[in-house]
Amino acid sequence: MERHTYDQLPYRLLCPRAAEPGTRYSLVVFLHGAGERGTDNETQLVHGVPQFLAAENRTKYDYFLIAPQCPPGQRWVEADWGADSHVQPKEPSEPARLTLELIGQAMRELPIDFQRVYLTGLSMGGFGVWDLLARRPDLFAAAAIVCGGADEATAESIRHIPQWVFHGAKDDAVKPERSRRMVAALRKAGGSPRYTEYPNVGHHSWENAYSDPELFDWLFAQRRNRGHFGTA
Repeated sequence: MERHTYDQLPYRLLCPRAAEPGTRYSLVVFLHGAGERGTDNETQLVHGVPQFLAAENRTKYDYFLIAPQCPPGQRWVEADWGADSHVQPKEPSEPARLTLELIGQAMRELPIDFQRVYLTGLSMGGFGVWDLLARRPDLFAAAAIVCGGADEATAESIRHIPQWVFHGAKDDAVKPERSRRMVAALRKAGGSPRYTEYPNVGHHSWENAYSDPELFDWLFAQRRNRGHFGTA
């Protein structure tokens, strides 16, 4: 993966194996967890990303992947991960703001299919996924959220976006109720999120989620609803 920096945000970029002229490719944006924060532009690749780098997935789908790294002491969204709930801040965190700008730059400069921009993340990154979906509900075709939490009041605005939510029932870092309640709020608003809860798994539910081939089949099958078509 190529090393880059956008403003003060380190990120890695994976390009399609054999990009063909005139072809547009899907884009996956991956948000890492709290333990992978830093400035080395390396640690954010530890969890989740290896499955996107796997030859079988790249051969079957082929895509761009952007993996930004949140700086030390900062968060994708300013929220208490252990709390029962949180209210979405009025403004995005600085890493989240830069990530949105980075996505916009990539969509302008790379051959990306605007109808196939996907967002995924785990733990702190799961919180970040929910936050960015609510800030740009016109942008993303689908999201996979692993052991995160959201402001349930945002469910109405993102109900049209396909989501697959994962959580471990024995998670003692981010309560599984965070995912359960957001899924319930989305369904009440008219959405149809998928929800997978692993009965005997703790916080590391990303190991199960990203190793499931069905997740990749589902994610890359999604297209953005034309009724919600926007620009970068």
